[in-house]
Amino acid sequence: MKTAVQQIMLGTVTGNETQALETLKRIRTAGYDGLELNRFMLHKSSLMVRLLTRAAGMPTGNGGNLDWQKLLTASGLSVISLHTDLGSLERELSAIAAEAKALGTDRVVITGMYRFDYTNEGEVRALAGRLNKAGDALREQGLSLFYHNHNVELLRVRPGVTAYDLLIGETDPALVNFEFDSYWFTDGGADAAAWMERLGSRMKLWHINDRGSRQKGASMTPILKADSMELGTGSMNLKKLKEAALANGVEAVVLESHKNWIDKDPVKSLELSSRWLRDNL
Repeated sequence: MKTAVQQIMLGTVTGNETQALETLKRIRTAGYDGLELNRFMLHKSSLMVRLLTRAAGMPTGNGGNLDWQKLLTASGLSVISLHTDLGSLERELSAIAAEAKALGTDRVVITGMYRFDYTNEGEVRALAGRLNKAGDALREQGLSLFYHNHNVELLRVRPGVTAYDLLIGETDPALVNFEFDSYWFTDGGADAAAWMERLGSRMKLWHINDRGSRQKGASMTPILKADSMELGTGSMNLKKLKEAALANGVEAVVLESHKNWIDKDPVKSLELSSRWLRDNL
């Protein structure tokens, strides 16, 4: 099973070629096999995209100015998968397919929908149809399509049925599989391990993180704010999640956190998390 780091963690530590190469070499030394790349971080993005990602705690950095193929070759890291959005994939499928192949991956991941009503059953069914169509087109190019969840898919389209239920049921396993993010379903109050068991072999990729609080000493309130934590330092049942992932035959595990890093340093954070990965996978 391969391990990787999501590129979104690296916006603040890839400001130029020298810094980026140093960062990637540290990732390789920590034991990771590769990166999961985001198309919007490989190309120059609009001011609006940069502002939105920064506001969400995920600054994109200057990745659009860098030669990522050169950096990856020099660091010894591979590309596990390529993230994009469904609209771009529908408009530019041939270009995205060519880019994925040039980067050495056959996995394209849809990152979830913005400005989308996950409570509308008709819209979610239509989304499943769009995913099937895009997956079929990618299959003709020798590539595979994956859907990455957040917590919004836990919204109900009708009593007892979530949007994720529909996406699983309405997508064709031959065309669409899943990159399951256990952090976001845990954040949404769901039993992430149970969902992983339901996905079974359709769960090909696992987005991993831990969740908890860094509070030390006396607290002003009995209610603490939970956020991402390094693997093994939070409250998630990673052992149970790992067992489900291994039973599913997951192909790669991708670490992703957006902020709350130890010493406010994403590289230190991923290095600490790598210890759990080495000991458990």
